[in-house]
Amino acid sequence: MALEKINSPEDVKRLTKDELKVLAGDVREALLSRLTRIGGHIGPNFGIVEVTIALHYVFNSPKDKFVFDVSHQCYPHKILTGRKEGFLNPDKFSEISGYTNQDESVHDFFKVGHTSTSISLATGLAKARDLKGDNENIVAIIGDGSLSGGEAYEGLNNISEQGTNMIIIVNDNEMSIAENHGGLYKTLKELRETEGKSSNNLFKALGLDYIYVKDGHNIDELIKVFESVKDIDHPIVLHINTVKGKGLPFAEKNKEPWHYNAPFDPTTGKIKIDTPDDEKGYSDLTGEYLLEKMKKDPTLVAISSGTPTVLGFNAKRRAEAGKQFVDVGIAEEHAVALASGIAANGGKPVYGVYSTFVQRTYDQLSQDLCINNNPAVILVFVGGLTGMGDVTHLGYFDEQVIGNIPNMVYLSPTGKEEYFAMLDWAIEYKEHPVTIRVPLNGVVSTGEEIKPDFSELNKYIIKEAGSDVAIIGMGDFYHLGKEVKELLKANGVDATLINPRFITGIDEEVLEKLKENHELVITLESAVIDGGFGEKVTRFYGTSNMKVMNFGAKKEFTDRVPAEEILRKNNLTKEQIVEKVLKVLGK
Repeated sequence: MALEKINSPEDVKRLTKDELKVLAGDVREALLSRLTRIGGHIGPNFGIVEVTIALHYVFNSPKDKFVFDVSHQCYPHKILTGRKEGFLNPDKFSEISGYTNQDESVHDFFKVGHTSTSISLATGLAKARDLKGDNENIVAIIGDGSLSGGEAYEGLNNISEQGTNMIIIVNDNEMSIAENHGGLYKTLKELRETEGKSSNNLFKALGLDYIYVKDGHNIDELIKVFESVKDIDHPIVLHINTVKGKGLPFAEKNKEPWHYNAPFDPTTGKIKIDTPDDEKGYSDLTGEYLLEKMKKDPTLVAISSGTPTVLGFNAKRRAEAGKQFVDVGIAEEHAVALASGIAANGGKPVYGVYSTFVQRTYDQLSQDLCINNNPAVILVFVGGLTGMGDVTHLGYFDEQVIGNIPNMVYLSPTGKEEYFAMLDWAIEYKEHPVTIRVPLNGVVSTGEEIKPDFSELNKYIIKEAGSDVAIIGMGDFYHLGKEVKELLKANGVDATLINPRFITGIDEEVLEKLKENHELVITLESAVIDGGFGEKVTRFYGTSNMKVMNFGAKKEFTDRVPAEEILRKNNLTKEQIVEKVLKVLGK
C-alpha cells in the first residue's frame, strides 16, 4: 500500500511512476473509508485523484500554493498533506472538514465553500507574490461547473492583464452539480472534441495561454504537462478532461445524485440512512406544487442556480417543465436579476436557493429587484441554526441580508399549510417582491385551512391569548414557542403565543395592545439576533415599561457544531428560556 509511505507531499515525490498509480487506488480506498461512514462530496473527489497526485509530485506545496474552487474536491489533497488519518481512522473524521481550511494545514490557504472564487483568490496571491518579489507557483483548480459563476470571468480577465505566473486548471468533467447549462459549455464541448484545437476558445480570447489534456486520469501525461508549465512567466489555462466519480461505478453512471451523498454501502451504493418512501420534504413538495401550477399557468417559471433539486426539480420534473424551468448555472446574482426581469415583463418567476448562497445576491436583491419593486418570488431553503454546519455554508444570516431591504416582504411560515398558502399568494401578488423562508425542521402539517392572503403586511396572528408574558415565535421557532408556553403554564404562567409570519416588519397594533396585560415579551428566531427580527420588537418598546428578551444566536461563525450544542450554547432550549423568563418575572 503506497499510502502507508505518504505523510507529506515530499513523500509523494519519492514514489516511482508505477507507485503513483498504486497510490491513486489507495487514495480512492481512503475516500471510501470516510465517505461510506459519514458521507460527503463523492463525485468531485473521486474524479480529481490523479490530478492531485500529479500536482504534489511536480510542485512544491506549501511554497507553491494551490487554491481549490469550492474546495469540495480537496479530499485527495488533504490525504496527501498529512491528514490521511482523517479519512482512515473514524475517531479522527471530525478533525478534518470537508473543505480547505488554513487552520488545519499550511497546505491550505483559504476557507472556501462557495463557488467561482478560486481564480480571484489565486490572482490575489499572485499579486502579493509579485509585490514581494517572490517566485512561487500559484495554481487555481476550478471545475467547469464553477465557470458558470461571474466571478470566475472577472478573475480570468484580471489575471490575463496581470500577466505573471499563474496556472489555472480547468477540471472539466462535463458536470456541475447537475448537468451544465449555458453557451460556455458548447465551447468546452468543441474544445474537448477537437482536443483543444477549436478556434472557438474562450480562454485564448481573454488573452490566456492554453493547453488541453485529453485524459485527466493519466498520471504520466499529467506530470509531463505540469512539468512543462512549472515556473511559467505568464498565466496559462490547463484544460483537463476528467470523469466525475472516477473509480466508483455507480457514481460514474449517475453523476448528479453522487455529487454529494449520505453514508453508503461501497459495493452496492445503497444509502445507509433509511427514509420512508412516502415521506416528502419541502423540496419535493415544492417541485410537485410548482409543476402542477405550471400546467395551468404558462407564465410561471422556476429558476435554479445550479442546485435544481433544492427546488424539487429532479431530472424528470425538469424535462416535464421544459421552458418553464431555467437553471442558470452557479450564478445566483444572475438568477435574481433574471427573476426581476421576468417579473417586470409580466412573468411569474420563483427562484429557489439555499440560505448560504443567497448571501451572494445582496446587490441584486437591493438594486435589481427591490428598488424596481418587481414581484418576483424567492424561496430560501435550509435557513436556520440547525441546517448546514460547515463554516462556509451557515444558513442563519439570511434574515439580516434580506429582511432589511426596503420593498421586500420576507415571510416565515410555521408549517406545511401556511407555507403553501404563502407561496400561492406570493405568486399572484403584484405589489412587492416576496421571499419565503422555507421551514427547516421537517414537514409539520396541522391540517389547518389557511387563506392564501397576506396582503395586510406585517400582520401578526395571536394563536393563544394569555397574559403577563407574550411569546413571539418566528417560523420554525414558533414550535419552540409552543413548548415554552406549555412549560410556563406548568409553572403558573399562562403566556400569549403569537405567530408573527413577517420577518420584515412589526405589527404595531398587536405590540401596543400587549402593553395592557403583559410585562414581558420574548422573541424567538432561528437566526443571529444582531440586526434580526427580535431587535425590531425591542426597538418598538424602547421607551415603554415593557421588558423584552430576544432569543436567537450570537453573531459568530461556527464550524461543524452539532445542532443540539448550537441551541444549548445560545440558551435556546425550552428549559433555558423558561428559567430566564421566570427569573425576570421574579418567580
